[in-house]
Amino acid sequence: MLSLTDEQEMVLASLEDIATREFADRAFEWGGEPPLANVELLANEGFLGLNIDEAYGGGGMSELTAMLAVEAVGRVCPDTAEYLYNQQLVGPRAIEMFGSEAAKQRYLPPVTSGEGFVAVAISEPEAGSDIKSMRTTVEDLVLNGEKIWVSNVPHATALVVWVRFDDGFGSVVVDLDWDGVSVQQHYTNMHGGTQSQLRFEDVEIPEANVLTRGDDAFLDQLKALNWERLGSATLANALAGNALDKALAYAQQREQFDQPIADFQGIEWKLADMVTRLEAARTLTYRAALDADDRDGVPDRLHTSLAKLYASESAERVVSEALQIHGANGYQQGHPLEYLHRMVRGRRLAAGTDEIQKNQIAAELKKRGLPELV
Repeated sequence: MLSLTDEQEMVLASLEDIATREFADRAFEWGGEPPLANVELLANEGFLGLNIDEAYGGGGMSELTAMLAVEAVGRVCPDTAEYLYNQQLVGPRAIEMFGSEAAKQRYLPPVTSGEGFVAVAISEPEAGSDIKSMRTTVEDLVLNGEKIWVSNVPHATALVVWVRFDDGFGSVVVDLDWDGVSVQQHYTNMHGGTQSQLRFEDVEIPEANVLTRGDDAFLDQLKALNWERLGSATLANALAGNALDKALAYAQQREQFDQPIADFQGIEWKLADMVTRLEAARTLTYRAALDADDRDGVPDRLHTSLAKLYASESAERVVSEALQIHGANGYQQGHPLEYLHRMVRGRRLAAGTDEIQKNQIAAELKKRGLPELV
């Protein structure tokens, strides 16, 4: 059982109360769009940017606390949880970890107030998981190139863009309204979210907006991706928990042959398998997060990939079984399980595909052998 601090217990209790009272009724009506009304409420209550420094309007808490918040909110409203994940463990976190003081002052307060959204642009038409194939460049602080599959562009105000410098890889922060930044087209993914293709033509980058430059600095940013992957695992666990809650309630209420279907052994075995998978995924996820305290705040690559892989695959299985328990009801468009089924599939792609996680797990296993128990 994860041992929480008094502060973490207070945060989770408050978020669970807010989510239940304020988010539940519209939880499955957002269709992949950012739940801006919920974001405004969380900002007013001081629950945006929990792990961002208080100097920039955040909570000054740990990454683990931010992850716990994602899971607590996701058990009620998955779209709000996804927003929290993106703005606490992805783009804004990179700015706080690697950015200049000027960049932090410019971009982080709008995030913690809910007035700004920082997206991340990594993939290119010819470079996805193969980062070394990136062609987007910054030369003499001028950005040129193209990015694809960038999420939330219609609502974003800035981007963390991964690039190639003349002395190695790196990343910069770009405002979406700068000259030379253009949206080529938008795509709609399975759960209704918007992803976009962007072009950068002679975009001038202030020196203060360079986050990392050179292979050594960029390697640190790659290591920091482990927090994003653990956040993704946490979101997957939240979706699985949401589905399991609904399946358990439905199975205890739905009667066939004069008894609740929850009393049939076939359903009992499904529920048992679902909770086993979820608890195992949560254990892997939070073990990796807690271990980061002993590694200068950076999660271990092996344990991160184990958690990300298992949580993503297990969440898809749990949601699928929850839909199966609901039968034809869960298969209808507009049903929460149908929406969760579409949403959870993305967890096996985002923050590193299953295949990338398996490659990393195998590489670490060959290098280090079987992980120690403690």
